[in-house]
Amino acid sequence: MQSSAANLLVLVPLLPLVGAVCTVLLGRRLGPRAHLPAVAGIGAAAVVALLLLLGTANQVGGGHADPTHPVEPVEMISTLWQWATVGDSRSGDLPAAEVGVPLAPGSAVTGGAFSIPIALRLDPLTATLLTIITGVGLLVAIYSIGYMHDDPGYPRFFALVAMFVFSMSMLVAASNFLLVYVFWEAVGACSYLLIGFWYTKPEAARAAKKAFLVNRVGDFGLALATFLLWMTYGTLNFHDTHLADGTIVEGILGEFRLADEVGYVGGAVGTAICLLMLLAACGKSAQMPLHVWLPDAMEGPTPASALIHAATMVTAGIYLITRSAPLFVGCPGALTMVSIVGATTALVAALIATVQNDLKRVLAYSTISQLGYMFVALGTGTMLGFTAAIFHLVTHAFFKALLFLGAGSVMHAMGGVIDMRRFGGLRHVMPITAATFLVGACALAGVAPFAGFFSKDEILAALHAKAHPEAHGSDHAEAGSAGERPRDLAGGVGLVASVPVRPFRPGSMITRVSLSDAHDVSHEKVGLDALDHPSTWRLLFWMSLLTAGLTAFYTFRAVFMTFTGPVRVPKEAGHHAHESPSVMTMPLLVLAVLSAFSGVVLFATNALSGFLSATPSLTAPAVVRTAVPHVFHWEIAIQGTLAAAIGIAVAAIGHLGRRSDSPQLERYLGPLGTLFANKFYFDQIYAALIVKPLEALSLVTAFFDRAIVDGTVDAIGQVPLAWGSAIRRMQSGLVQRYALAGVVGVLAIVLALAWQLRP
Repeated sequence: MQSSAANLLVLVPLLPLVGAVCTVLLGRRLGPRAHLPAVAGIGAAAVVALLLLLGTANQVGGGHADPTHPVEPVEMISTLWQWATVGDSRSGDLPAAEVGVPLAPGSAVTGGAFSIPIALRLDPLTATLLTIITGVGLLVAIYSIGYMHDDPGYPRFFALVAMFVFSMSMLVAASNFLLVYVFWEAVGACSYLLIGFWYTKPEAARAAKKAFLVNRVGDFGLALATFLLWMTYGTLNFHDTHLADGTIVEGILGEFRLADEVGYVGGAVGTAICLLMLLAACGKSAQMPLHVWLPDAMEGPTPASALIHAATMVTAGIYLITRSAPLFVGCPGALTMVSIVGATTALVAALIATVQNDLKRVLAYSTISQLGYMFVALGTGTMLGFTAAIFHLVTHAFFKALLFLGAGSVMHAMGGVIDMRRFGGLRHVMPITAATFLVGACALAGVAPFAGFFSKDEILAALHAKAHPEAHGSDHAEAGSAGERPRDLAGGVGLVASVPVRPFRPGSMITRVSLSDAHDVSHEKVGLDALDHPSTWRLLFWMSLLTAGLTAFYTFRAVFMTFTGPVRVPKEAGHHAHESPSVMTMPLLVLAVLSAFSGVVLFATNALSGFLSATPSLTAPAVVRTAVPHVFHWEIAIQGTLAAAIGIAVAAIGHLGRRSDSPQLERYLGPLGTLFANKFYFDQIYAALIVKPLEALSLVTAFFDRAIVDGTVDAIGQVPLAWGSAIRRMQSGLVQRYALAGVVGVLAIVLALAWQLRP
């Protein structure tokens, strides 16, 4: 069974890779059928991923585990080969006795070797994301057959899509941080190539470079976090486990418990690791202040936008934080920062989306906002928060892919025009696109019973539990309030636990806690930990609720401007505007069904939450202790529904049935409308603080290079030329001049001797 699962796990990334290679080699020969290798590879990977999901669910117990009770972690590690081994890489470490914590014989930190295997892991989180990545990737690839059919780069596009799916599959299946980093970069490279696919278009080339450079900032954070993890824990593997004398020492993402002591990494080092990971997640998942690349990424082909926004690159940050849950739970201040960043990004992006007239940009800012929702949930540090974030990731993959592909269908029919002010009433021209887009809009706006309603309310419920722990009437309230660290099931302190660690110099930067000190530490609030307070969570809850209303407004504003009112078609579409071909509408119908029913099915059965609770990183006592019974939160659902209803009503008042180019509601916003339309001047701020100073610095360095460096080198080079020129003049070829020079030389010698012999 293990061998079979391991083989299937390898096939998931391998099949898209083979499809990409075959497309590169045979694409030109296949001509209009150049999509076949890539689509076949992604399709086969989707089937394999589904089989792995079903097999993993069977191990968990059919996906119906009770998250309020501890479950055994379900995982399978497949090591393909040893990538690198460096012996005695930690020979300079201090012995374990110096930190007062005994080490298990053979544990990762007692050995000195730096070992990186090419290892894949299968657990509930990996199985879920592999299914979403390959499934949505397949639908996008099929849709692209119709959308890209006349493009001269047809084979290149499908090769890149397959490479994208391969890279993202490897990222979520990797079982160590270094391999995650490698494919983190690979996903970034694929996104750069897809965004700049039409490289002859200046806007696309600029957008690709912007995405590449902004993401490098976040990637630098992940690189530093990886270095710190190695220095702190002595391993980069998620799966290191050693048994000795009844002592269990699990890897970075496990729990450490030894005799009467509980060890974890907190303090400055633990917080630094978490904040650097947050920086990396902000880059990939487009959170403030690194969100500016994602709206410009719309310059790429629409299917590429759907792939990036729905189920692949932008969800990498969500995956990273979920996978590293125990590390974050050990640093409550860092967790709170995750929610603060998410709530702020969600609200700001929603405000910007309310005044956008480019349909794809509305959806781009919507993606940023919805990712912020996921970050808000992750930052709660509770089982409900982690599972709600992944729940929303799943539903968002369906309805956001649907909306982007619907926008692509509109763009395809409108001759490339995507400005909503230039068309309207398209429900009469494109009925299938209009109907499926409406389903996606209802899911995004959180209208019951569509998918987004349930996942959004789970996030709001997780926030409400942190803001009002007493109102939820559970014995877990203490663990979620006032910055206290949750207690484990045995009555101890369930903190992030990892292998025993070497002291990071200076040693005072690491916090180590034993049970005897736990009570005092749990009440300490210093630095970022002071942010973990119910008043903070109450503010974040209301920010998220306001964002829900804004989401409904800008979503239905786009629906009303595009599909209602009199029929208006731009001249670029000619007189042949019509519904897209079936190869484009079939994926829309499939995604519409998933957007309509996936939420209610997953919520009613509690399948996803129970399934994810067996993920090793979510079985740490610190997370399990926060689990609560599965219930429907009526009061939160009513608040969320009321916010959505108000947003839809305001959008209807301003836009339902009216011409798209008529005066819009934003004219009443005054200076705020200008602020939103200029995207809070983030680009201008970056230009003033970073771009312009760098340009000035480049001018200074260019002048220094030309005037000083090049000038000095050129001056040195002129010396032998000048000397040679002077000597050359003496070689005239006239004997008389040579004789005269000889006489003059003799006279000079005689005069010199006479001067020396004078009395």
